[in-house]
Amino acid sequence: MIRILLLLVPVIAIYLAIRWLQKTPAEQSVGRIKKTAWVFFILLLLLLALSGKLNMLFAAIGVAIAFIVRLLPLIVQYAPQLRRLWQNLNKQRPRDGRQYTRGPARTGMSKAEALDVLGLKSGATESQIVAAHRKLISRLHPDRGGSDYLAAQINLAKKILLEN
Repeated sequence: MIRILLLLVPVIAIYLAIRWLQKTPAEQSVGRIKKTAWVFFILLLLLLALSGKLNMLFAAIGVAIAFIVRLLPLIVQYAPQLRRLWQNLNKQRPRDGRQYTRGPARTGMSKAEALDVLGLKSGATESQIVAAHRKLISRLHPDRGGSDYLAAQINLAKKILLEN
């Protein structure tokens, strides 16, 4: 008989909670749910502390922290790909309903743009171009934390200036 009551009480409580959520306005129910969650959390902590099982909670937190720390290098390694994936999944659209479209890809770079990328003035010698390229690529190379795009732009600028 007690088992039936122990099963019946939570079922009735859940049923009443669902009915209450359906009848009350959203603002009021959100506030009440937050307060109830905090009270439940505090009561759970007190119950665990009084029963001597609080150490299980701290052990679980420690295991979670250790797991995250061990996975952190892997997460950081794939961070750029995850960021690109997140951006592709959450493409923003303007409010008026139009969609953003990417323009045609530019394959070339003018000589003036190449000089600007390397930070040189027109009439630079080959040794100045090579030195400016070396200085920039040593700071912005992807192996040293720079971006692929910037390294490609620097290499393209050097190629354009040395061909002319």
